[in-house]
Amino acid sequence: MHFAIEVENLTRRFGKFTAVDNISFKVGQGKIFGFLGANGAGKSTTIRMLCGLLAPSGGKATVGGYDIEKETELVKRSIGYMSQKFSLYEDLTVKENIRFFGGVYGLSESDLKDRMEWVIEMAGLKGREKSLTRELSGGWKQRLALGCAILHQPKIVFLDEPTSGVDPISRRKFWELINKLSENGVTMLVTTHYLDEAEYCNEILLINNGHLIAVGSPKDLKEHHINYTILEAEVKDVVNAMEILRSQEWVIEISLFGTYLHIGVEEEKKGVSLISDVLSKQGITVRRIEKIIPSLEDVFLHLLMEDNKRRGVA
Repeated sequence: MHFAIEVENLTRRFGKFTAVDNISFKVGQGKIFGFLGANGAGKSTTIRMLCGLLAPSGGKATVGGYDIEKETELVKRSIGYMSQKFSLYEDLTVKENIRFFGGVYGLSESDLKDRMEWVIEMAGLKGREKSLTRELSGGWKQRLALGCAILHQPKIVFLDEPTSGVDPISRRKFWELINKLSENGVTMLVTTHYLDEAEYCNEILLINNGHLIAVGSPKDLKEHHINYTILEAEVKDVVNAMEILRSQEWVIEISLFGTYLHIGVEEEKKGVSLISDVLSKQGITVRRIEKIIPSLEDVFLHLLMEDNKRRGVA
């Protein structure tokens, strides 16, 4: 397989603080690679290094075959980058923003004309070319920002929290665009903290406190990292029930998912019985308990807790 991005022992320190700690991974050409972690985990710092915007403190990486330290300018020319702020000029019109970024990328007038038509069509902005960007909805701004990031038709695109603050329908439409680009051979590295979005990725890397804790396809992560039963419980007093169950030695892990509890136990039948008995004795009504297939969020929380235990982090 040809790799669009290769990272080896990449590290970034800010004084005594290590933001990215010795991480290694590879991204295949044309793949959608999800980069997951909580805020402050090191995702954006890694992206900035790979884009040639921040020098690493150690390790090495290539993007599109170019060394991120020795060939920084070539890296920058070969990639597209979209930040969570969308990187648009609010006081410019849609057309003016596209023209500005076309100039930054050095597109000829004829190429810019063709690409501008493509971006407007792709973003669904036909008839809004003269609208000020600040007047656009979050979803339109998002698609316009993506169009501006790929005006020069890069083969590798970095998307840093691209769906942050955007409504669910716009998020879904945006991922449809990402999939189309991937089908056309464009490599997409996407940072996100939306676990449901990670299901769209070919491969996912989980990062915590600057270091890698797991990597694999969504299917592999769900099948290989949780070796116990997860029960979903619908109860009347969910917060109190969670505190009661957390103190039980037979509960492996417990977390709150909306108004439901996800409870890790050794065995389904015994777990259902124990949960019902303990909560009933405390006067808490149990409406439903059933075994579920672990979600990526279950996997992420499990790996996060395990990693924090190993590192002695509360």
